[in-house]
Amino acid sequence: MTRTFARKRFRNSFAATALLVIAACSNVAQAATYTMYRDPGCGCCLKWANHFENGMDAEVATVDTTDMGSVKAGKGVPSDLWSCHTMVVEGYVIEGHVPAEAISKLLRERPAGVSGLAVPGMPLGSPGMEYENRVQPYDVIAFGPGGRTVFASYP
Repeated sequence: MTRTFARKRFRNSFAATALLVIAACSNVAQAATYTMYRDPGCGCCLKWANHFENGMDAEVATVDTTDMGSVKAGKGVPSDLWSCHTMVVEGYVIEGHVPAEAISKLLRERPAGVSGLAVPGMPLGSPGMEYENRVQPYDVIAFGPGGRTVFASYP
């Protein structure tokens, strides 16, 4: 085998290995697990987690706790924005029945001064709160050091 051929083969082998490592890393990023805190007696949280998993192509790990007030306060969710479950997504706090598309937009845009999104209460027709064909209009509120703003409105 000539020296030139051996060098080319090494470079091609190195390039192929590098591509495999990059591909593996990107798959790991796509397969991130998100953590949702919920009261074990709440069923709508699991329905919302299913909506999130399908909409974000992600896996949700659930942590059952009966002290949701401490979780929410510890994550910095303003008490007037509380709902039934709290999730941590790539450093952001997601409170309540926030649609996956709003979370996707948050992760894409990463607006300054925003530490999370919330849908206060449990509006009928929001993800996880579907009942017959009933729908209540609701807002997704962005909150954080930059204040509060309506991030999205549904329906």
